Amino acid sequence: MQVNILEAKNQLSRLVRAAQAGEEVVIAQRGIPAVKLVPIDGPPKAPDPIRWLESNPLPAHLKRSHAEIEAQIQAERDSWD
Repeated sequence: MQVNILEAKNQLSRLVRAAQAGEEVVIAQRGIPAVKLVPIDGPPKAPDPIRWLESNPLPAHLKRSHAEIEAQIQAERDSWD
């Protein structure tokens, strides 16, 4: 995409996001290409949920088996009557 300086000034955040996403962004001066926005490290990487879960495990008191969860749900339902 090519934009003039005034448009680039007014929409800089959007243009930076576009460049980070891999789109070519050229800023022109009076219709003549002058500069190109390029990301420093390429497109941002999506977070890895598996790695996050491994580095942030649940506390021991929150870890429950399927059977324990089902028993707690049933006990809660039984208390309704």
